[in-house]
Amino acid sequence: MSKTFDNKLLDFLVSANLINYEQLTEVNEALAAKGANLDQILIDKGILDWERLTEIKASLAGLSYVNLADMKIDEAALNILPPEVAGNYQVVCFQREGDEISVGLVDPENFKAIEAVDFLAKKSNLKVHYFLVSPLSFNLTFKKYQTINKEISSALELKAKEEEREVRESLEKNDLRFEEITKNAPISKIISAIIRHGVELGASDIHIEPLPKESRIRYRVDGILKTHLILPKNIHDSLVARVKVMSKLKLDETRIPQDGRISLNIDGRDIDFRVSVMPLMGHEKVVMRILDVSRGAPTLESLGFASNQYRVIKKIIERTSGLILITGPTGSGKTTTLYSLLNILNQDNVNIATLEDPVEYFLKGVNQSQVRPEVNFTFATGLRSLLRQDPDIMMVGEIRDNETAELAVHASLTGHLVLSTLHTNDAIGAIPRLIDMKVEPFLLASSLILVVAQRLVRVNCSHCLTEEKVSGDVLNYIKETLAKVPPEVMKERLPNYNPDQMTFNKGRGCAYCDKTGYHSRTVIAEILEINDQVRDMILQNESFSENNVKTTQSFITMEQDGFIKALQGLTTVEEVMRVIQSD
Repeated sequence: MSKTFDNKLLDFLVSANLINYEQLTEVNEALAAKGANLDQILIDKGILDWERLTEIKASLAGLSYVNLADMKIDEAALNILPPEVAGNYQVVCFQREGDEISVGLVDPENFKAIEAVDFLAKKSNLKVHYFLVSPLSFNLTFKKYQTINKEISSALELKAKEEEREVRESLEKNDLRFEEITKNAPISKIISAIIRHGVELGASDIHIEPLPKESRIRYRVDGILKTHLILPKNIHDSLVARVKVMSKLKLDETRIPQDGRISLNIDGRDIDFRVSVMPLMGHEKVVMRILDVSRGAPTLESLGFASNQYRVIKKIIERTSGLILITGPTGSGKTTTLYSLLNILNQDNVNIATLEDPVEYFLKGVNQSQVRPEVNFTFATGLRSLLRQDPDIMMVGEIRDNETAELAVHASLTGHLVLSTLHTNDAIGAIPRLIDMKVEPFLLASSLILVVAQRLVRVNCSHCLTEEKVSGDVLNYIKETLAKVPPEVMKERLPNYNPDQMTFNKGRGCAYCDKTGYHSRTVIAEILEINDQVRDMILQNESFSENNVKTTQSFITMEQDGFIKALQGLTTVEEVMRVIQSD
């Protein structure tokens, strides 16, 4: 949008009391940055959501506003504008009545788009009515041009041809032409559609599974697995073979597990896929972990850490030596949090080296290594080598054994800041876990400086938010749990908290959230600072408990953090209890 329109929009927001002076100052400061976008700034700061913002812009531009998210759009109307035109100009035709069509625009000042649509409409003697739609609304509608089901149905039709028979025969014979054939076969189109759809959904994993009578495609989105496709069983082996070709695995080896990697560019983004092939009874299963290497490491605030937690973490990582641990089960976001910490620490005057399995984000200026156990390049052997690389800060992907634990502790005692992860259920449990791994208490008390335990909970979809009814028993449990939260924390995070008037929200389910009621995830965490009192407890071999730790600092548990976020409307009580009780 033009600067004139931006000013007009800001003036309206001020006059309508939709933005206060402090927010306006922050927005203007953000706008001063090169390439800043007012719409995105307003969304990121939570001043407006996309639909309300679009409604206001439509009014200022003299256009009608429409939300296409839940609208049933006729395919014939959609195809009045070719997908190339729709994609290039961000316009979409969503309705036709007689010789009149309704077209949605994302940018009210995109006059080239209007010119292109008018030209096409004139050729077909159609009259155009323009509406303003949000980018989210447009993207949902644009995806209807070519859904995954259409792509795969088309590929399955081609699969019936002789070409596919050649693929199967080549697999049986281990023919050298197999790779050449699969590049052009319909199977490659099916796999491409499956992969691209997973990336578009924001999935973390793709599962290609053999069932007794079919092949099932499932995606893990926001931590939850959901079936998206059921394909004929007779193509399952060909699907697995195509993935093996792409990840350079052995085609003729079906008896043992294999691991590989695929690198692709999808819609301008560099995406890596960590591939695992596992033999089951009669067939193989494929799981692909999606790693978006083009995405930068997120900030701690964007991950969902509260301001009181962020202050503690920020204070601790300013130290030049010590051991920082992030704990939690697989899939709880530990590695992402480590990357966020490295992003803060990444300066020209420090040497940062990492040992990872695998490298999930690439950080400019950080020396990143991937362990390779098959050649004895493990976390333990790699850590010894890193110490000879003159590091200031070291990140070790995971402490898995006694040797790595001892090396990490000794590295932190010799003037290095060491960051790593550990599998424990909570922050307090990290201390007895390390002692069980034969780390001497006196060494642990001198080296450990911070433990962060975390889980990921799904965030309520802002487009279909409604009030959630919570049973009396659950309400009483939440009251009892929050009564143990330090008063200073409650005052900062829930200043208007009233235990007798608690309200909660949840998403109903809509097109934006794929009918789940949730979109994206946020962290719930507990932060244990190893201060002098905690060090004394370690040295005296005292038993650790929530009550003991609360005498040393303003400590809250993950469950308490989750319930606070539920009261803030970020997530649901059900989601918090699902994640916590899974322990």
